[in-house]
Amino acid sequence: MKRFAQILFAAVIAVLFACGPSAKEEAEKAKQDSIRQADSIMQVEKEKADVAAKEKAKLDSIAQKVKADSIAAAEASKAKKPAKKEAVKKEAPKKGDVKQAPAKKK
Repeated sequence: MKRFAQILFAAVIAVLFACGPSAKEEAEKAKQDSIRQADSIMQVEKEKADVAAKEKAKLDSIAQKVKADSIAAAEASKAKKPAKKEAVKKEAPKKGDVKQAPAKKK
């Protein structure tokens, strides 16, 4: 009976080792895990780059709008200023001129 128990114990141990993955399967699994991890890292880096690119585009468009607004404001201020002092003098009323008030409607 003692001999039978030893053989049974050896058989159980052999079955446990046989059911587990082989060294080749473990190496393949480790390789797949590392590939999956590298892919997830690349995906995260790509998302960060996309977010950074969108933020840069947004800041660039804001900068362009501010620049265009400042140029428009400068052009508007130039347009408001008279070109020559003589033109202003001609348009200004003289001391002897009297403006007529518009007639009141009844």
